[in-house]
Amino acid sequence: MKNNNTIDGPVYDARVLGTPKMLVLGLQHMFAMFGATVLVPALTGLDVATTLLFAGLGTLLFHLITKKKVPAFLGSSFAFIPGYAAIAPHGEADLLVYACCGVACVGIMYAILSALFKTYGIKKVMRFFPPIVTGPIIIAIGLNLSSSAISNCSTNWLIAIVAIVVVIGANMYGKGMVKIVPILLGVVVSYIFAVIVDPAARANVASAVASAKWFGLPIYWDRTVFGLLGSGKVDGALLTSALLTIVPLSLATMVEHIGDICAISSTCEQNYLVDPGLHRTLLGDGLATSLAALFGAPANTTYGENTGVLALSKVYDPRVIRLAAVFAIIFSFCPKFAALVSAMPGATIGGVSLILYGMISAVGVRNVVENKVDFTNTRNVIIAALILVLAIGINYAGSIQIGIVSLSGLAVASIVGILLNAILPGKDYEFGVDAQGDTAVNFKV
Repeated sequence: MKNNNTIDGPVYDARVLGTPKMLVLGLQHMFAMFGATVLVPALTGLDVATTLLFAGLGTLLFHLITKKKVPAFLGSSFAFIPGYAAIAPHGEADLLVYACCGVACVGIMYAILSALFKTYGIKKVMRFFPPIVTGPIIIAIGLNLSSSAISNCSTNWLIAIVAIVVVIGANMYGKGMVKIVPILLGVVVSYIFAVIVDPAARANVASAVASAKWFGLPIYWDRTVFGLLGSGKVDGALLTSALLTIVPLSLATMVEHIGDICAISSTCEQNYLVDPGLHRTLLGDGLATSLAALFGAPANTTYGENTGVLALSKVYDPRVIRLAAVFAIIFSFCPKFAALVSAMPGATIGGVSLILYGMISAVGVRNVVENKVDFTNTRNVIIAALILVLAIGINYAGSIQIGIVSLSGLAVASIVGILLNAILPGKDYEFGVDAQGDTAVNFKV
């Protein structure tokens, strides 16, 4: 860095840039995560304001647990959307709270894996999560969601196409910040276009925003896990189904987390897997997810978008990320802003999610390719085939009913994939020995 007006990177202490520049950098990180983070509640029926609040609080909790060393932002995870859809297919508030119970328990899985990494080291634990298992699961997540994207697009294909074109254009040809926030730009441009050309969308937005207050609390007690448990009207069968449907999805997100921390370490040229340690980052991510779910917000996860901002700005100071978290918390207390997002036309959501879900599956393919999975090996073909067929087939058939418990396709596929990999002979992948791409297990966009 030459002076406080020029970023010549890398910058590990942003205070030398001055407060105004730090605030702008914090806003940049908030907008980088914004498009994908608010899209999750839009797709699931969860509350936008609550989502923003706990994205901010979850990020601050993560930084506290990781000794304030890792410049990571925690936003909404797309991996659990199939779980929400399985429990509350139409975003029913009284059912979503059961899904939130399942997501809250995901933090226990993170804590267990964190303890295993701390006790046994990375190499021994990761042998249960090879690319032949995680890759097909990630592919199936995107494919399972594809029907909802097409359904939303079908409400107005012209509006959806505008979103698609803007996202592709910004991602392929954009420069600087434009390239970092293609999803947000796609949403904004398509939203504005819809308001201009569609009278119904214009009336819906005007009504929603006009009736919303400028200030309001972003937590609704009846939509929290505490509200459900305190009501005395808990459906035990539905709660059990939610736990068994959603908790297995954490198998993919925990591996995703590992890939994200590798990518951040590579970007910042700091080995965060060693200091503060992968056990701390996993625990921070898991606890942030549980905290969010308990209060009715989506699961949190480390965001690849913000890693892109780190690479662009060359400012690697975690303080900037914490500023972004504070901005997210502030916006969460503005109901007008939440209403504006909630009134988003279905076609806009569909156009953006069409690319988003496809990219999730594409990154699953990349996970397999970068890790050089050998598909001439029969065991690998069997594992991948069963994961894909079970995940997609059961999803379109409905679910598997075992007594009072309903299991989603992804839950069944995850369990079967892990078990087959552990049982079948002929393993040909060893974590830490075979080459692995830094972003091979990162399926966020």
